[in-house]
Amino acid sequence: MPRSSTTAKGAPARRKRDHAGLTRADLLARHPPGETPPEQVLELLLGQFNLAHTAREKTVSHKTRHERAQFLRRFFRDLRAKAGFATTPDPRNLGNRHILAMVQVWRTERLAPATIQTYLSFLRGLAQWIGKPGLVRKPAHYGLCADEFQRHEVASRDKSWSGQGIDIEQVIVSVCRHDIHVGASLRLIWAFGLRRKEAVMFQPHSCVVHFEATGLPSDKREANHYIWIKRGAKGGRQRFVPINTARRQEALVHAQAVTQGQDAHMGRPERDLKQNLWHFSYVVRRFGISLDGLGATTHGLRHESLIDEWQGKTGVAPPVRGGPPLPPDVERAARTAVAHIAGHCRKRASCAYLGSSVVTRRPPEKQPSGTETDGADTALATRMHMGGNDGCHEAHKASPVGDTQVTQSMKK
Repeated sequence: MPRSSTTAKGAPARRKRDHAGLTRADLLARHPPGETPPEQVLELLLGQFNLAHTAREKTVSHKTRHERAQFLRRFFRDLRAKAGFATTPDPRNLGNRHILAMVQVWRTERLAPATIQTYLSFLRGLAQWIGKPGLVRKPAHYGLCADEFQRHEVASRDKSWSGQGIDIEQVIVSVCRHDIHVGASLRLIWAFGLRRKEAVMFQPHSCVVHFEATGLPSDKREANHYIWIKRGAKGGRQRFVPINTARRQEALVHAQAVTQGQDAHMGRPERDLKQNLWHFSYVVRRFGISLDGLGATTHGLRHESLIDEWQGKTGVAPPVRGGPPLPPDVERAARTAVAHIAGHCRKRASCAYLGSSVVTRRPPEKQPSGTETDGADTALATRMHMGGNDGCHEAHKASPVGDTQVTQSMKK
């Protein structure tokens, strides 16, 4: 059946190939405000910008793209439906009065301040897309207190399963009796510190690689074989985790026994990803794995794995468990290792699992004036210390190991 050459409203449909060779400014100029429906302009903006991070030179995850797009579409609908504006403005004409009106709506609806902060972050990105980078102010400008919207990235309590007195092995065995796929996924989370989505999408046969295929420096070698994690990872950032403990070896062998086929994943083969993720959540809730049930979530099993990694590196409990202070160089190395296992580029991300210490709270030492340093290394280290992922992104681009090379190694 031939495709329609008109839109739902009867207007001629513009083919995407007509946009070839146009800059973003030229593309938007072909859709003047007042002549193009605001919804269509928003979709053009999303198509041009939604893939990119608003502050760093990298792409964002599928989850962020979806949530940002859904929010912006809802925001412009709600300007008429809830904020009382007579017409929906063209996104390029977004002004402070629109933002103030919607913040008032959100506060009337008693949305959590952290949620409003996320919404303002999405709007800040839109403001950059339309050339108004200073349009969206800080949350305090809209009457939000810092204590309400600031996120605390430091663990104040132990969220691991053992910290809640849970018999991990007994719970996983019980889950395995009910659903072997979910049980094996839980065992992988415990062993390798995977996220839920990473565990469900993990391919235990094809994602095992030799150390030589990882591209890691020879002095970083911890095992002969590593697992390669990229499917389901945040932002698609790959990482390699060594198979260097009995628990990791047993979890991998168990996962391989559960799945059949070189490319088989940990979910049920007859279900798609969304169904497998939903089923995973259903099964763990059935066995009381929640804050209201056993007192810990599936993510707490990831905390367990990362705390084990810390204790294996240092021989002592982490700060969140009341562990003793360590020499700064030892602690920095251990936190870097934990952050890598967790799939984070920033060392400070380890605080979310281990708690903070004097080392993580200490400001960076200033270089003495006149000291010669490598400019590129200094800039890269500064970006990573300031919390950005640019350093990791550049290191990833420079890595000699690409997807093709890893895949070829796995086939061997």
